[in-house]
Amino acid sequence: MATHSDVFLQFAQAFPEPLVQPHAWLLAKRLQEGHICISLDTDPQLASGSPAGAYPSTQQLADRPQWIGNAGTTAPFILHRNRLYLHRYFQYETAILGHIHRLLNAEIATRSDKMDALLQHLNLISSLEADYPLQNLPPELCADWSLAAVIMACLQHFTILTGGPGTGKTTTVAKILWVHYTLQPNCRIALAAPTGKAATRMADSLQSTTLPLPDPIRNKLQQLQPVTLHRLLGAKQDDIYFRHNENNPLPYDLVIVDECSMIDVALFAKLLSAIGSSTRILLLGDKNQLASVEAGSLFGDLCSQTDAINTFSSDTQNFINQFIPTPGRSLPNSASASPHPLAEHIIELQYSHRFSSLSGIGRLSDAILHNRTTILDEFLLNNNRGEVSITSSDSDSDLNTFIDGYEAYIREPDIYQALQLFQQQRILCAMREGKGGLAECNQLAESRLKKNNCLQPDTPFYENRPIIITRNNKELELVNGDVGIVRTIQGTKKLWLDAGNGQVRGISVQYIQHAETVFAMTIHKSQGSEYNRVLIRMPNHPDIPILTRELLYTAVTRAKQQAIIMSSELVLKATAAGSVQRASGITHRMDEL
Repeated sequence: MATHSDVFLQFAQAFPEPLVQPHAWLLAKRLQEGHICISLDTDPQLASGSPAGAYPSTQQLADRPQWIGNAGTTAPFILHRNRLYLHRYFQYETAILGHIHRLLNAEIATRSDKMDALLQHLNLISSLEADYPLQNLPPELCADWSLAAVIMACLQHFTILTGGPGTGKTTTVAKILWVHYTLQPNCRIALAAPTGKAATRMADSLQSTTLPLPDPIRNKLQQLQPVTLHRLLGAKQDDIYFRHNENNPLPYDLVIVDECSMIDVALFAKLLSAIGSSTRILLLGDKNQLASVEAGSLFGDLCSQTDAINTFSSDTQNFINQFIPTPGRSLPNSASASPHPLAEHIIELQYSHRFSSLSGIGRLSDAILHNRTTILDEFLLNNNRGEVSITSSDSDSDLNTFIDGYEAYIREPDIYQALQLFQQQRILCAMREGKGGLAECNQLAESRLKKNNCLQPDTPFYENRPIIITRNNKELELVNGDVGIVRTIQGTKKLWLDAGNGQVRGISVQYIQHAETVFAMTIHKSQGSEYNRVLIRMPNHPDIPILTRELLYTAVTRAKQQAIIMSSELVLKATAAGSVQRASGITHRMDEL
């Protein structure tokens, strides 16, 4: 059987020039790992050989222009700023920079008029000020970055809003929509996300906002229907191109895209190409979450520009502070101007309404993100089994106790209430297969609940089986990530799903395909979700490439009340020490903006 290396070697040997084959092999390997280029300065593989032979020097590569071209040329590979790309991925990256540059320039001409329009609604915008207490908070947490984002999203054509769980990204979006509809009642707005489930969550969050919206504004928000990016752009069957592109831009005044960390480089380029110069785009996401499954980590790359985050010119800072009535919430002087081309365009929300930085989950997630080994040791030593619990990776008692928590939904006769109870907890797995993997955890849950006389998992659609949909189905109005419960009601066995507004809908199980049991799910699949309690199963060995701090951070921050981590100390610390490192040229090409 061919190995992965053989596949990469076959790709490399498709090029008749032996000199380029070693780098072609490495580039194919790195693309499979999520990189979009090779850094000829830092890639560790270049210090050793490849199955295709020894690596030639950079100068030798440059001497083969028919194979290795420069920016603006046509060749299978592009060498730019000592990074080697496949031509297609260089074009994607260049297109992204070009479209951002175009949008930054387009906003200049209208900025003054938009500032005047915002001042005419000063009272409304000031009423949207944050209301959390300021006692004992540092200046960066006191500052009302949410209101700053509202204002900048109205002034700019390209804005990024990032923040961790519970920092109020959706509430900020609701405020932005309120102001946009006030300024322009017929404003055409599109909401989108990379997956159907993420789009559904976006809709649910907006429709359940607690903001005191006027009825006309609330009605407009309820009429908005978030869609997947592929649907927004107009996917064509068996075609990599979309109906909407730079020649046929999207017909909206504002496009808001959630969960942007999940968007790969190719889709990112195609999205920005479809944003016309008169359209504003707002990109949302948590910069610390997992990157896309496919190549690229564009959202994280853009948000890594630390000198551009929460920085404003003195004029912009003074303009924003006019709308913030409480002096303690004004933007601090530390938010001074930056020469970075994306300054004022990246705003990070920093105050978490879900858990404070002093809470167990808040402290643990911060320790994971920044590899604070002292705090990790503290959690390992003082394991009080409260908000955070770290236990052995082989602790059957902890796993069984957690699984027993699923009995609540099984014993609840009302299907709507059962769905709500099921969504209160989840087992999250780093891997699909192997010890502690998805398959094993689902099997253990079924066996435990069968032993407890709660389930009889003897048929594919057994009673009370929890199911997650794994592929979109337009005819059944099912999207990848939908979760439901199998139950027989009035003699018919159906998959029951939450239809919103306290309602449920049922689909006969004979129509259900592309579905899995979901007592456990992968951490990747859990992105964007939240549960009261999560149990995180980690592998027994640390030498697994996917084990990174971003993976563990994503898992821990799915929990609102309790996070239980089943892991050895070795695996936990190795995971916190590892980080997603995807080579790209975005951060090194910002001067091209």
